[in-house]
Parts: sequence; C-alpha cells; structure tokens
Amino acid sequence: MLAVLAFVATAVASHGQWLWRQDEAAYDLMVGDWTYRPDPSVLVVAIDEDSLARIGQWPWPRSVHARLLDRLTDAGAERVALDLMLTEPDRRDNRQDAELAAAIRRNGRVVLPVLAAPAAGDRMAEELLPIPLIADSAAALGHSDVEVDGDGVARGVYLHAGIGQPHWPALGLALADLPVHAARGLPDPDPALESPYQWRRDDYVRVRYAGPPEQLPQVSYADVLDGQVDAALLRDRRIVVGMTASGIAPRLLTPTTREYWMSGSEYQANIASMLLQGKQIQVVPPLVQDLLAGLLAALCVLLLGLRLPWLAALCSLPMGLATSWLLLRTASLWWAPAAATFGILMVLLAWAVWRISAWHRQANRDALTGLGNRLRFEQSLQQECDAARRSGKPLSLVLIDVDHFKRHNDRHGHQLGDRVLRDVAALIAAHARRPRDMAARYGGDEFAMVLPDTPGSGARQVIEDLIADVRALPAPA
Repeated sequence: MLAVLAFVATAVASHGQWLWRQDEAAYDLMVGDWTYRPDPSVLVVAIDEDSLARIGQWPWPRSVHARLLDRLTDAGAERVALDLMLTEPDRRDNRQDAELAAAIRRNGRVVLPVLAAPAAGDRMAEELLPIPLIADSAAALGHSDVEVDGDGVARGVYLHAGIGQPHWPALGLALADLPVHAARGLPDPDPALESPYQWRRDDYVRVRYAGPPEQLPQVSYADVLDGQVDAALLRDRRIVVGMTASGIAPRLLTPTTREYWMSGSEYQANIASMLLQGKQIQVVPPLVQDLLAGLLAALCVLLLGLRLPWLAALCSLPMGLATSWLLLRTASLWWAPAAATFGILMVLLAWAVWRISAWHRQANRDALTGLGNRLRFEQSLQQECDAARRSGKPLSLVLIDVDHFKRHNDRHGHQLGDRVLRDVAALIAAHARRPRDMAARYGGDEFAMVLPDTPGSGARQVIEDLIADVRALPAPA
C-alpha cells in the first residue's frame, strides 16, 4: 500500500511538471559539456560587426545578397539558408527584389525562412512568408520559430510548425535536406486543438549543441562577398547566412553556457548539424515519464523492506538522476528526473522519521509488556515530582509485585510466565488511563504506576480495582 501511494503521488507530481525548473537544471548539467564534432558540411556566413563596418548600415540593398549568392553558387555550395527577413518588397527600388530572386533561381538550392507572428490583441497569429517573387524562386521554405523555455533557455525545437497544421519544416531541417520522415520527435502537445488560425507545432526534440556559441565554423559575410574566402572552403557546404552582430541579431541562451549568447542563425546551423549526424535528443513521452517516475519511488519503498534498509536508502537516493543520465548518454533520450528524485527523497524522509520514532519508542518501552521501561519511569517520576512541588498538588506512586511469580515460572515455563506478565501489564496500563498517568515495568515481575494529582485514597481505589481485575484473570493452563 505504501508503494502504491508513493507511485501515485510521484506520478501526479511528474504529470503536473511541478519541478520543471529542477528538471531543466539537471538537463543543463548533463548536456552542458556533452559536445560533439560538428558536421563538416555546415558553415555560417556571419553578418558580423566587421561586415556592417565594411558594407554599410543595415539593411543592405538586396542586390548585395544577390552578389553573395552568386559567390556561393560559383563556389559550389551544397545548400544555402538565407536567414533574413524578406517579407516586404523593397519600396525604394523594386529591381532589388528581382535581382535577388534571379540569384536564388541561379543557385537552385536556397532555403528561405517563414516567420511566426504571434497573436496579439485582436490580431490573429500569422505566417510571414517572403514576398511571392522571392519565395517562388526558393527550393524550400522552413520556419524559423525558436522554442524558448520558461527560464529563457533554448533547449529544443519543433521540427515542423505552421498555421492550422505543422506543414513547414524547421529552417535547420530544410537546410539538412533530409527525407520527409527521417526526423521525428514528440507529437503535438495539444492535438485536440483544431483551428486554422493557431500556430501549430509538432515533432519536438531537444537540440544537442555542438558546443558553446561560435563553436561551428564561421566566415565573415564581407570576406565572402569580396572573394577573400577560398572557394574550396565553400564547396559542398550547407551554409546559413544570417545576422550575428551584437545588438541586431536575436540572442539566445543555451544549456552550454550562460556567459555567451548564441545567434538565431547559429541555432539553426546547430539544428542542421545535429540532424545530419543523428544527434538529436528525443523526449520520453509523458505517460512513460510519469510511469517511470512512479515506479522508481515505489521501488524505493520495496527496497526499504529488505534486510539492509540503510544500504537500500543510499542506493535509492541517486536512482532518478542515474536513470536519467544513463538514458541520455546511451540512448539519447531525455527523461526528467526531478519528480522521481523528490518522490524518493520524501519516501526516505518518511522512513527515517518512522525509524527514529521507533528507536525512541524502543528506548523508552519495555519490549515484553509494551509499558514504559525503568528509564522512562525514572524520567516521568522526576518530572511529576517537580510539577507537584510547584503546584502543591498530591502525587501518588504505586509499586506492584506479582506474588509467587518465580514459583509459577519454574512450574509452567518461561513462555507461559511471559504471557502472565503481559496480561498483568495490560490491566495495569488500563488503570493508568489519564493522559499524565504512567505505567512502567520496574524489574522482572515488578511494576510501577505514577499517578499525578491523585491523593492516597484515590490511589488505593485504583489499586483495589486492579487487584480485583487480576484475580479475575483465568488461571494459566
């Protein structure tokens, strides 16, 4: 019953995600330094501070991006994600849009972003696509929605998203150019929501970053534009072209570090690198998450019933974290351990309180009769004597001896003698019925009663009733 109770309580805590901050802290600790060699085909062409200084104030004419794309096309780039906002036409010079569209067609392998505009006030959520002239020239479109957790850290990505249904792949997934069903994750968290006006997401995975920010290879946009980057460095590369300059680029915190920010373009490049190498971290489904958390707490209860409970307690405490770490490192599965760890901790705390309470009772209780032992008797007598002196109220002490007990014990045996002592003790305890009354076993066949606020006449009446009850006991057979 205790195991079932622990299972239910822990599973409820897991399902409610009451300890999500502790879960994410554990996740960051486990994956923060779990780096890998990034995929050699992924490269970031960074619009950095040096590029802004050399080319001029942002935004640049779209003909500049067209020239860059031609450089990448001539160098033999495998695929290019142009992570730029192209949702409105160039109102000063519409030829700029045509030049960029022509460069995209010449390349033939350009991926463009779809931006998610969240609902605000009376405005519904919407998808912001590149203008039709440019979008029609692209090889693919991919959403650039960044999943940021409640504590401001980007730990995961929805591989598919869109208005009404999740039909756009993530920009990093589109850059990787994997088969349609090659990358899957946790299903839509709210599949019952059916609305053509809501931003829907599906296939959630945790991002395994290649390392802290700027771990992936980067080259400056201006250097590529001016031909200062060797074409061999660009050949057969999957390239993300995006903003990294501080103050302009979106900044993301990742589990790898809290000291440096990562740009949105490098985030998408990490997704592409991760998917190309199959390094994504799958999340355990909620039902499995809750069941495993409850089972570990129930297992802790069962282990405490074995012969070595202290050893079981020491082994149970790290069980949740150890299980999570093993699943992560051996199967790339994330299972949140905080609820199970908390459940195990509560089980161990309750067990420790129970054991300490049991030890306390044993230290003050006679094992055979269940009455207070001699130590408890002396402590109680001293306390009541002090209280009687202060209050001036009477205090009665009764010493009780079972007559001829040794003869009875020798004749009938110790087992029957112990039963007689237990019967007598039960009657003595029944006559010490007030909260402050105390009955104790003083010695082998000797008992005592401490009766506060009781005059001699009252004590005599209690003893006469006790003797009558003892006499009424059936003779031992």
